[in-house]
Formats: sequence, C-alpha cells, structure tokens
Amino acid sequence: MASKESDVESVELDEELKSQQHSTQSTESALSHRIITRSSVKTGQAELLKNDEEILKSDFYDNEDEYDDENINLRASRKRKLSKALKKKEKKTRIDPLMQGTNGGYAWEAEFKKPWDILQEDDSSLAGVVSNIVEDRKKRIIKDAKYFQRGIIRTLILIIDGSNSMSEKDLRPNRFSLTIQYSIDFIKEFFDQNPISQLGVLMMRDGVSTLVSELSGNASDHILALKNLKKTDGEPRGDASLQNALEMSRGFLLHITNHCTREVLIIFGSLLTLDPGDIDKTISSLVKEKIRVRIIGLSAQVAICEKICMMTNYNDKTTYSIILNESHFKELLMNSVTPLPINDENSASYSLIKMGFPKRISESLPSFCSCHSSLTFGGFICPNCHSKICSLPNICPCCNLMLISSIHLARSYHHLFPLKNFVEVPLSLNYKTRRCFGCKTGFPMNRINDLNKSLLKKFKTLRSSRYQCKDCKKEFCIDCDVLIHDTMHICPGCELFKN
Repeated sequence: MASKESDVESVELDEELKSQQHSTQSTESALSHRIITRSSVKTGQAELLKNDEEILKSDFYDNEDEYDDENINLRASRKRKLSKALKKKEKKTRIDPLMQGTNGGYAWEAEFKKPWDILQEDDSSLAGVVSNIVEDRKKRIIKDAKYFQRGIIRTLILIIDGSNSMSEKDLRPNRFSLTIQYSIDFIKEFFDQNPISQLGVLMMRDGVSTLVSELSGNASDHILALKNLKKTDGEPRGDASLQNALEMSRGFLLHITNHCTREVLIIFGSLLTLDPGDIDKTISSLVKEKIRVRIIGLSAQVAICEKICMMTNYNDKTTYSIILNESHFKELLMNSVTPLPINDENSASYSLIKMGFPKRISESLPSFCSCHSSLTFGGFICPNCHSKICSLPNICPCCNLMLISSIHLARSYHHLFPLKNFVEVPLSLNYKTRRCFGCKTGFPMNRINDLNKSLLKKFKTLRSSRYQCKDCKKEFCIDCDVLIHDTMHICPGCELFKN
C-alpha cells in the first residue's frame, strides 16, 4: 500500500511539473508574440488590436478551466486600457505634414543643412540679383520729371509730435530721437533745394503747441534749435493737440503774401489728439486761407489726419502717408522737399514779384546788422533801404523786401522745369560706348561683345547699367544718373552740345 501511494504521489508530481512547464512555455510564447506584435506597430492598429486580444485570451484562459464573471470583467477592463494606450500611441506617432521633415520624422529632428552650402552659384545669378537691387534702390531717388506749376517761394511750418507716444522704441533708438535726426537732414535738404523759401518749427507736447524756431530762411538757426531741444528739455511727455498746432501755424502763415505757398508738414506719432475746441472749424479756416497740410504717421492711420489732408489738398490722398520702417520714414520726409503742384483752384493771377539783389561789402570795423542787432564784419546792403543784413536769402526787416542772389534763383528754377529722366539702355551684344560719359568708369558686362546671340538668354536677369539722355544720346552710369537729377539738375552732355 505504501508503494502504491508513493507511486501515485510521484505521478501527481510529474503531472504538476508538466502542467507548470506547459504554463511557462505558453507564457513565454505569449510574451514573445507580444514583443513581435509591438515591434510591428506600424502595420496597423487593427492587426495589433487583434493580436493583443489573442494574448489577453491566452493570459486569461490558459490556466483557467471556467469562465466566471470576475474573469470576464477583468478582461473587459484590460481591453479598455489597451485600446486607450493604442490611441495615445497613434496620436504620438502621427506627424503634422507642416512639421514633417525630409526623413519622415519631425523637421527639427532632421540634420541641419546650411542654405548657403546648398546654393550653387553660376556666372550671372547672384551678381545680377545684387546689381538689380542696388540700381532699384538708387532709382527711387530720381523724382518724376513731369512739368507742373509749382510755387518756388515756399513758407513751410514743420510740426513735430512730442507726446508720450514718441517714446516708443519701434524706431531706433526711439521715435523722438530719430524724428529729430531726420528733421535736421530734412532742413538741410529743404534749403538746398529751396533756397528762397522760409521754414519754422513747432512741437506738440502737454496738449499745447510750443515754438522751437521762428520763420526764417537760415537753416543753421533751425538746426541749432533742434539740437538744443534734444540736449535740454527734449523728452516726450503729455498728449498731442492737432488743433492747437494748426491754429498756431495758421497764425504764422496769415501775413504771408499770395505769391508764396503756405504749407504745413506734421510728423504725427500719436493715435489721438487732445483738442480744446471743434477741429472742424480749424480745418475750414485752413481751407479758406489756402494752407495745405501734409501728415506723416508713425503708427496707425488716424481718421482725423486723413480728413485734414483730404480737405486741404483738394481730395489728394497721397498727402497722408504711414511709414513702414526707418528708410521709408526718411523717404517720405524727403519727398516733402519738392513743392506741391498748384491746383487750378489755388492758383491766382500773379504779377511781377519785387526782389532785391544786394551787394556784398567788407568792413575793417564791425557794425550792427538789422536782422540780429549784433556786431559783424561785412554783410549785404539792401538796395531799397540800404540797411545791412548778415546772410542771404533773407527778408529785409526794415522794408520787407525779399533779398536773394542770382544763384539762389537759379537753384529754385529746376522745380518748374525738371530735367528729363534718362532711359535705360536695353541689353545688347554691341554698345556704342564702353565708359560712362560723366565719370569715365567702365560699364559692367562690356565683355558681352564677345558672346554669341545664343548666350544672350543667360543674361536676361541682368541689366546693361547704362542710362541714356533722350536729347544728347550720351550714356551714364546709375551713380551719375542720380547725381545729375538730384544735385546738378543739368545734363553735362546737353550743356557741352550747346557750347
């Protein structure tokens, strides 16, 4: 009996060992099957879910003989957890096409490549693009050459915004400092192109308008006043008032004679105006006095500024502009150097204008001048009242006669009859000249004479960099073209042909 019992126990132990080995083998196969299916997750969610369900079934029922409710609930909960994990993994592996790189992953995970290493430069691409950009930038300086009736004796009031909005640093170093710097450049250019004109400077600050420099034809007085303003009490503060500034400008321009133009240029950086009264009445008085207003905005467009410019300039929308950057700001400011065309409604039957051409004297002893009441050596004597003044152009303080020289009158004359714009010479295989008529420098691309016509297609993006006068047919480079139209106002070829 004892031997039989021992045999039965050994048989049971063998069966138990076999069942344990069978369970471990099934578990190992399930785990290996799980690893294989996990590694092939890119084959699709449906196949992965199916394999995991089979694994779950084997995990639940390999060692269980009965399907009780507890096992069914456990299986359902594990299935829900598995589906959530699969959805999270699918969201992580899905890449937005906008963020996808060349290797299939995210763009920031790809290898960094320098764009200048990928660029392959040929003989004409990069050089042509650079030369075109430089020439286009220089061409912007050349103004329109159409003939208009313009006022060469101008009276301009420059109004600068000095409110808190000018402390913004969107223009470096800030709006106010850059405006003062560009205003000084504008005054120099204004008196260089309009030597017989007058200018005054006002500032809007603390809700009022203050005088920076009085009306005069001396550029150094205005420049010195602006530099002192920047050094002493030039910090922006308070709010701007367009009505106060326009009323003060109107008071300065009321006594100006009819043969002079009355203009106001405002550099406005605020988005609001603090006015003590009805600004519409001020606008009506400006229209009645024929005072034309131009505004340069440093921030966004303001409705009242547009209304002022439209009503005082006969519905001309170009007199109100908003800057884009620093260079555009200076470009808009320098456009105001050219006088505005005179409208038919603004024109009058002008008669002859009385002007004086004084003589220059030199003195061994100083004497008082009538313009500043200071002791100076030498000066100019008014031909009408024989009083002494310091500099020209100027208005005699004794007899109110405009005193100029012949050079000043000739420099103002080019606004009425501007020089014609030069025509760009088209690209060709053969040119008449190889050097600029003005500076005698060689033109670029002069080797194109040795090329065939079939190679000309390669140079379509380039230019000849030659500009020809319509009258004398002389060719100039872009630098001479800008110098002739912007400073000289005469063509050297035409003057040589006349002589």
